Amino acid sequence: MIPLSGAAKKPRRLVLVRHGRTEWNKLGKAQGHADVSLDEVGVLQARRAAPLLASYEPALVWSSDLARARETAQEIVALTGQELVLDKRLREYHVGARQGMTNHEFQTSFPEQYAAYAAGDDDARIPGAEVTAEVRERMLEVLGAAADAVRPGETGILVGHGASLRTGIVAFFGVPVEIREMLAGMTNGAWTVLEQHYRYGWQIVDYNAQNLPDPVSLDDDPLPR
Repeated sequence: MIPLSGAAKKPRRLVLVRHGRTEWNKLGKAQGHADVSLDEVGVLQARRAAPLLASYEPALVWSSDLARARETAQEIVALTGQELVLDKRLREYHVGARQGMTNHEFQTSFPEQYAAYAAGDDDARIPGAEVTAEVRERMLEVLGAAADAVRPGETGILVGHGASLRTGIVAFFGVPVEIREMLAGMTNGAWTVLEQHYRYGWQIVDYNAQNLPDPVSLDDDPLPR
């Protein structure tokens, strides 16, 4: 067997960032594809995260084209000089007729759909909305493209939205969508780090992070070689 070079041993890395807070986040309104901008808190969250994320020296920065994600990503590229690529596949779930509604308003206006939604029925179709299978397909496509675009030792940063990123993560690892419930919702301005370790493949090495982790050695990992 040909030994791996030092470069090949360095992990590929994807950093998945949730946008900063918006006024609709504060009010508990479903945003979906609404083009809502960051509020004052969201701007501060994006500016706090940007230097930490820029320290990864990303090879690419991709973002949902929706304002709240785009504005978050712009804080990163302002520090890196990286070209910002906007990709609609990174958008949040389209919530259809629920857009702009609080949960209470949704329950009042669409009681049957709300009951299915609350029960975790991923196939429940709210008028005009996407179902999870559709979001899973587009998120898997864009995460796979980003993973292919970075080389060993490089980092790709993708800025998106809480629900679609969570669905994308479980799709990326090829596990049933129900596993998504093991992951807490992502905080505004937080991120998840995926790394392709040369020995173990892709792993979640940080989740819902707001700071950079200390390096972790896997040399004493007891798993079989």
